[in-house]
Amino acid sequence: MRTFRWTALGFAVAILGIAADAAAQQSAKPVKLEVDLRDAARRIYHAKMEFPVKPGPLTLVYPKWIPGEHAPNGPIVDVTGVKFFANGKEVTWRRDTADMYAFACEVPAGTETLEATLDYLLPQDSGTAGVASSTAQIAELPWNLVVLYPKDTKSDDVNFSAKLRIPAGWKYATALPVTKESSDGIEFETVSLTTLVDSPVLAGAHMKMYDLSLGQKPPHRLNVAADSAAMAEASPDQIAFLRQLVAETGALFGARHYRHYDFLLALTDHLAPNGLEHHESSDNRVPERTLHDPDLLETQMDLLPHEFFHSWNGKFRRPAGLSTPNYQEPTRDELLWVYEGLTQYYGVVLAARSGAWKAQGLHEYMAMTFARLDARPGRTWRDLEDTAISSQLLYTAREAGSSWRRPVDYYEESELVWLGADTLIREKTGGKKSLDDFCRTFHGGEGGEPKLIPYTLDDVVSALNGIAPYDWKKFFDERIHSHGPGAPLAGLGRSGWKIVFNSTMNEHAKSEEESSHVIDAEFSLGFTAHYPGGENADEVAEVTAGSPAAKAGLAAGMKLVAVNGRKWTPDILRDAMRAAKEGKEPIELLVENDEFFQTVKIDWHEGERYPHLEKIAGTTDTLSEIAKMRAAAVK
Repeated sequence: MRTFRWTALGFAVAILGIAADAAAQQSAKPVKLEVDLRDAARRIYHAKMEFPVKPGPLTLVYPKWIPGEHAPNGPIVDVTGVKFFANGKEVTWRRDTADMYAFACEVPAGTETLEATLDYLLPQDSGTAGVASSTAQIAELPWNLVVLYPKDTKSDDVNFSAKLRIPAGWKYATALPVTKESSDGIEFETVSLTTLVDSPVLAGAHMKMYDLSLGQKPPHRLNVAADSAAMAEASPDQIAFLRQLVAETGALFGARHYRHYDFLLALTDHLAPNGLEHHESSDNRVPERTLHDPDLLETQMDLLPHEFFHSWNGKFRRPAGLSTPNYQEPTRDELLWVYEGLTQYYGVVLAARSGAWKAQGLHEYMAMTFARLDARPGRTWRDLEDTAISSQLLYTAREAGSSWRRPVDYYEESELVWLGADTLIREKTGGKKSLDDFCRTFHGGEGGEPKLIPYTLDDVVSALNGIAPYDWKKFFDERIHSHGPGAPLAGLGRSGWKIVFNSTMNEHAKSEEESSHVIDAEFSLGFTAHYPGGENADEVAEVTAGSPAAKAGLAAGMKLVAVNGRKWTPDILRDAMRAAKEGKEPIELLVENDEFFQTVKIDWHEGERYPHLEKIAGTTDTLSEIAKMRAAAVK
């Protein structure tokens, strides 16, 4: 191995040389981009780009670090058919041997435009190769799937003029301004690569648009695409909730940092449920019957409020480590407990303030979520901050082992962190101030067109001290670096509530079970398992480390066959738990492990056990005050 010693001057010259090479290939002219979605039903997107260039070396790169995904997962493996052309002749390119996302070529003399073509092969199932984004009836287009751009340039400095073709008879929605529509395609306003990637398109055969602003400025729209026309129909109550959500964010922040806002909602069972934030829109994907199935809707209640809140926290204000100049520079994720965590807290709060969650629904969600976090054995070795730093690993981690590994807990556990901050501010100021005041100060200000203002933890602490003086740095340090025991439940107690357990099923857990077909016995026996007859039928999904099931030898991946000698069903397992409460015999599970069978005896005699919130006698119900509607009711 050879090492080199760089002087400060030599390093600066080298960096300037790289920047000069990139700048030499830039022009005032935008990159012309044409994307064809007419093969979306076959899971193929086609793209052609025309780059203004000058003769000489040129390296084009494919986006690697996608904003909001917090990981280097730009799906390069499915980028195919890559070809470069100059003056009608094919130009040879070579992939960088160390960077799989970079394509280098030599632009021939006399060339002013380099054409690049590629196809993107969409996976049908989500996985490490990428995320499924199309069905037979719906196409989602995150532009980063189909673009290249010059290496070592800022995404703000590269402009794209995009044109899109969609299947005949389909409609579309996007936050990207349209300049022209014709039978030849849809032409969009020339924008920076930053804005392009931040403005996905939703297209489909069955689409409906709902006005959420009622003539007020800026406009807000719900754009729904479904695999069937009937499922795209939203009820008046659902539209009323979203209109109230718009009003509640106005009351919370006092400013909007966008020209318009579009909720893009894909309703399909063929795309993994997900939400991805953008400044003027959000890309949301949920099961097809979500708007018509109360259990499915319950599990997705805070999705749109969460992604909407990100327009202020995540897009307008963003941690400095996530504010990178392009899509090749790695992000630093240690403040995701602010970026995602504060958003998760207010996603839940705004769902309640907007009327989607009534008091009981909010309480059951919180009880289930906080009890899971409190019982997480993995916190003994991994602190909350490390779940954020490790997000690029944890997002794709399998479910099995999650109780010991810890999943991306900076979402839900940060609800407790920020509930603690909210209740502490209220306590210190005698109820005159709250976390709402921090949001208005930190994320509000003067509204207008999208822009980015990075922040650090010191900025957050300083803003909080301006609301209620306190040692906020110590407050956060104790929570994000804690190993327990248990989750930070002090804020829940200050809100006037505590977690209790009994045999009555938690209503939020019931909706989760009904929608996912997974029985949840995590607070009793200590495991979850897939229902018979469905996807992954009978398979043990997760076993909590240290639980009665784990001590008895049960493991994720085994398959349930029988309970106490009878073919298993969720009801039979629950009957066995109730019976064991009255007797002394263990619960016997016959399980299959690969091709081998064994009996697992779980010594559990406390019956079914589910978490709920219970009011603490003699305390103020601050939680209800936090969840109370702030804006005038929208009619």
